[in-house]
Amino acid sequence: MMRRLNFLCIALAILMVAAVGTVAAATGDSSTDKVIHAQGSGNIIGTPDRAQVTLSVQTENSDVKVAQEQNAAKMTKVIDALVAAGIPRDALKTTGYNIYATYDDSAKGFLDPKVKSYRVTNTLTITLHDVSKTGEVIDLAVANGANQADSIQFMLSDAQALLLRNEALKKAVVNARADAEAVAGAMGVNITGTGTVEIYQGYMPVVYSNYAQDAGGRLEKSATTTPIQSGDITVNAQVSVTYTYQ
Repeated sequence: MMRRLNFLCIALAILMVAAVGTVAAATGDSSTDKVIHAQGSGNIIGTPDRAQVTLSVQTENSDVKVAQEQNAAKMTKVIDALVAAGIPRDALKTTGYNIYATYDDSAKGFLDPKVKSYRVTNTLTITLHDVSKTGEVIDLAVANGANQADSIQFMLSDAQALLLRNEALKKAVVNARADAEAVAGAMGVNITGTGTVEIYQGYMPVVYSNYAQDAGGRLEKSATTTPIQSGDITVNAQVSVTYTYQ
C-alpha cells in the first residue's frame, strides 16, 4: 500500500513540474511578442485599354407594331454597319429593350387616358479592344440610325488590371515598411522580422463619359469624327503588415 502511495506522489510531482515548465515557456514567448502594425497604400496610374459604348435606337409611332418594326430595321442597319467595319458580333450586346406608351394630355378622361403613341427603345452596348476607335464607332452608329445617347465606359482589361495591381501592391508594401521603420526609429528599437500580412481589395474604377446629344438626349450627326479622350485610371492596393521588433 505504501509503495503504491509513494508511486502516486512521484507521478503527481512530475506532472506539477511539467505544468510549471509549460507556463514559463508561454510566458517567455509572450514577453517577446513586440510588434508594430503598419498599413500601406499604393497607387498606380494606367491608361484604359477597353471601352464600352452604350447607345440606342429609339422609334415612335401611334401603332406599336409599326414602332417595333421601324426600330428593328434601324438597329439591324446599325449592327450590320458595325460588323462590316470590323467589330466582332460577340462584342455587340443588347442591354435593354423598352416599349413606352405616351399619352395625350389634352384628351379628356383621367381614368381612361388616350394613348398618343408608342416609343420603342433598343439599347446596344459595344465593347472595343481599341480605345482609339471609340469616336469612329459612335459616328458610324449614328450615321446608320442610332439616335439615343447613353454612356461610354473606359476600363482595364483583366491582364492590364492584374499587372497594375501587382505594382500597386509592391508600392503598398514599401510604404508600410517605411512607416514601420519610422516608428521603430522613434522608439529606439530595431525591426527583426515580419508577422502577418493582410491584403485588401483596393479599387480599379471605371471612367464614364457622355458624348454630344441634343436637349432630348438624341445623338446628333457630326461632320467630323467625334473626339473622345479616355483619360487615366488609378489602381489602388492596400496592405496591413505586422512587424516584430527588439
